Amino acid sequence: MEYNGWKNRETWNVILWLGNDYPLYCVAQGFKKYATPYLSLRRELRDSLDYTTTKDGVSLWDRNLDIPAIDGMLREE
Repeated sequence: MEYNGWKNRETWNVILWLGNDYPLYCVAQGFKKYATPYLSLRRELRDSLDYTTTKDGVSLWDRNLDIPAIDGMLREE
């Protein structure tokens, strides 16, 4: 079952967080040309900013995340 058009709540929440926090969105845009944008971004967020979860408590490493969908969102212009 989809959640707001995404595979699940976890994916929706991460995408919502990345797209609606402007400073974070600007950082994320720097990763859109990477081979694995989301995996690279989340590692950088952990290492540089100590972010490991969204403000709603969803882990950036949650096993339910639809990483190809998040990559697609990051690559959009």
